[in-house]
Amino acid sequence: ICCTHFSVTWILLSVAVSGQFRRPSSKPSSNNGLRSACLGNVLRLTLDKTLAVGSQLEIDAIDGTDIIPLSHTLAAQCGYSIESDPWGNTKVFASLLGCYVDNQADVVFTFGLRLRMYRDGLSEQVKHDVTETCSYSPWASQEILCDRNYMEVSSLMVTPETPVKIVAGQQVHDSWENTIPDVAVAPNGIWKMTFHTPDPKVMLLTDAQRAGYGAMMTQTRLVIRKVAGVPMEVVSVSTYYKLGSLIVDSAAACPTGGVVFTDKVITWHVPRRITPLISSAVKILETHMGIYGQRLDKTKMAARHYKLSVTESHVVIEIPVGSPDGYYKSHAPDYAYHITYTIEPMLELLWRAENTQADTRYKVLFPITTPLMPRPPHVIDNTVHEQSVFDILLGIFLHDVELMNITFTTRVLTVAECNARGFDVQEHHFANGSKTFSIRVPFSDELVLKRNPDPLTTVYVLPLVFGLLVLPDQTPFPHPAELEASREDVVLPTITGSCDQENFYFSVKYGSQQDNFQTVMLHAGSWRELDIELAKLYSLTDNSTHFSIVVPFTAPAAAFELVHFKSIRARVDLLLLEMLNMWQLADFSLACYFPLTTTECYANGTVTALAVKVESVSNLNPEYLTLRDQSCKPAFSNDRFAFFSFKLNSCGTTRTFFDNVMVYENEIALPYNTGQQSRKGPFTPEYRHTISCYYLLNYTKTMAFRASPRSTNPVADPGVGHLVVQIRLSQDSSYALFYHSGDYPVEKYLRQPLYFEVELMQSTDPQIEVVLENCWATLHKDRTSLPSWDLIIDGCENPDDLYLTVFHPVVADTRIQVPAHIKRFSIKMFTFTKDDAVLKEQLFVHCDAVLCDTTKPDGICSGQCANALRYANSLRPTGSKRAQASRSNCNKINGLPLTISLCLQSQSSLLHNEWYFVR
Repeated sequence: ICCTHFSVTWILLSVAVSGQFRRPSSKPSSNNGLRSACLGNVLRLTLDKTLAVGSQLEIDAIDGTDIIPLSHTLAAQCGYSIESDPWGNTKVFASLLGCYVDNQADVVFTFGLRLRMYRDGLSEQVKHDVTETCSYSPWASQEILCDRNYMEVSSLMVTPETPVKIVAGQQVHDSWENTIPDVAVAPNGIWKMTFHTPDPKVMLLTDAQRAGYGAMMTQTRLVIRKVAGVPMEVVSVSTYYKLGSLIVDSAAACPTGGVVFTDKVITWHVPRRITPLISSAVKILETHMGIYGQRLDKTKMAARHYKLSVTESHVVIEIPVGSPDGYYKSHAPDYAYHITYTIEPMLELLWRAENTQADTRYKVLFPITTPLMPRPPHVIDNTVHEQSVFDILLGIFLHDVELMNITFTTRVLTVAECNARGFDVQEHHFANGSKTFSIRVPFSDELVLKRNPDPLTTVYVLPLVFGLLVLPDQTPFPHPAELEASREDVVLPTITGSCDQENFYFSVKYGSQQDNFQTVMLHAGSWRELDIELAKLYSLTDNSTHFSIVVPFTAPAAAFELVHFKSIRARVDLLLLEMLNMWQLADFSLACYFPLTTTECYANGTVTALAVKVESVSNLNPEYLTLRDQSCKPAFSNDRFAFFSFKLNSCGTTRTFFDNVMVYENEIALPYNTGQQSRKGPFTPEYRHTISCYYLLNYTKTMAFRASPRSTNPVADPGVGHLVVQIRLSQDSSYALFYHSGDYPVEKYLRQPLYFEVELMQSTDPQIEVVLENCWATLHKDRTSLPSWDLIIDGCENPDDLYLTVFHPVVADTRIQVPAHIKRFSIKMFTFTKDDAVLKEQLFVHCDAVLCDTTKPDGICSGQCANALRYANSLRPTGSKRAQASRSNCNKINGLPLTISLCLQSQSSLLHNEWYFVR
């Protein structure tokens, strides 16, 4: 019995008489896709997959008017077997000596079968009734048939007194029932059976059938059939019939192994001799090889490269792996791709026992499936880098593998979704039935990962997982792949720039990787990223291709290189950096000359001079610059400028005469006394700036005029109007954003800078200048309340303040049309204390402003802090002291924020402060 294909191989031995096959016939049935063939002692029905695919197949035997469903057990006991490949191509084999066969004298055999197929569960049934007739004669004395699910042995039942008659032109013996009286009293004429296993075991026919055996008698033959699964590889049985007066011994064996596999060849070994089944020497008369029960002639065997040979010990069949008579099947155990190859060879032998001259015909239908053969798919990279498209080929697969989806780094796309995205997924078929899959993915797609090993090169990486499916068993398996390609395709960003009389203009054009860089500029002596604060300060505008900034030449980003009498050369440095790798993508420096008057000499003997900190003296602190008379300090200074205003007859100015010219000279430099040295930093930079004023001694101008009498004397026409001045608190030193009315009181910490701006509103008269005469702080809204602290006295800083008030320059821009209408100053946040206790955590700031006529610069209108001698006697009597911004005082008030409030009498939106305007 064929139980497995990988154990000991056996062969049938029995005594028989010689016989001969008729040529097998093959014909189509009346049903499309259904064919039949008479192959010796078996009938083969072939159902094409167009009939059977996706269907549940059941077979009934038609016996006259009876319909008998052939269950798996009954089919094996009655000589029926079925073989289907995974795609629904089905073959049904039936023994001519099977049950429910119309047997005419063991010569003509008629089958009636009903094939029932259910396409949609059990709701839709399709029936095909098949009637086929086969002829087979003469029979060998003993014939053994090994099929998938049973072993069959039939023995000739001929007695000397059996008469002979003619049936269908053939000599046949008359029925043994007529020659042996009273045989019908037992079912099938069989009384009992003795199985040699090897000890004798006697069973009645019904018991043998329940044990998995089948037994029946025809007119001339005794048929015994052993069902696959009965634990025995060899059957040896003695059958008693006619009440025990006749005994027939039968023996059979079927191969269950003997197969050797290589990658290219299947070799099947069937032993020639088996003990104890062979009692004497035998002579092999015929050897035949076939496929699926169909004999092959030598021409077809040679074309298929099949080999059949007989050695001293074995009959050997060799079959190339991949022969077109078999089929490949895909598998995915443990999610790895494997294949198997299946084919069903047939071995047919006819031998004669030398001691009895009886012939035995031996036929084996032996399905063979190779072990799992790993076939890992290969990913072939056909990418041409210049085309900027990944071109991937995946294969090779059998026809039963489908590509379902592809997993990318961030999503899973079906094949249809891939094609809709433009990835061009295709399936390629080959003549041998295999297939491959291809996919094209552009480098530019967002699913492609990108990295840059250097500034000019892009490496494109495409990790993906192919989701594959084995049909028809719906077994999924993945196959990962990762492709990489590099191109020198990076277009770097570029910087261009220009200047006008006041500003630098820069434009940065994005490269191929858009804004994957940081813009860094040299700002106030150190490199700083162009962040949100600087972007607002320098009016950044951008679009999809570039961004632009405008940098005033007085801005901290402009470094002063060289100062002339009427101009200054400034420079702005920009860097574009790829921050991840700190690659410098672009380096741009632009230097331009801008008009700037550093010295102005007035006819009234007043001089203004501007000292500028240049790159060559980077450690210079302009605050400490003085004129020759070291008591003459800057009227205003910050970290870049020092502004001096003085009379020509003061501050150590010298006078020299040259012909008709009188020259006044002074010098701006750092003082060298010990008191100043400690405030200048680690070393003293060398700085000299000469101030010169030239006046003509004798200068005459001729002016022509014409007089005409007036009819009336001129009179003044008085005008009436309002000038509005406001004070605001800026959020930072840029004076771009200010606090609004709803923000007050504003919280600040000790020593945190406060930036004030005082502006003359609704006036465009360039001859008016705002000068802050006095500014002070109080604890209460009342400007005359005590205590109070002076911030600005007679237009200058309070010299008794440890943290001096700092004046800031004002330059024209899109908001400021007349810089003289605005004054800016800053102080450090403080609070009032008395006996080390905080009096109140709130301040009010008050100011007196003067609106000056710039054509008459005298007194307080000479300029903000124009005369340092006016510092005298500045401290107001307060009865308290201003808290110093020291760590101890911070601790005493527990680090709580202080608040500051501003107010204007004329503008209620700025809370509670009051303004008084004095001329």
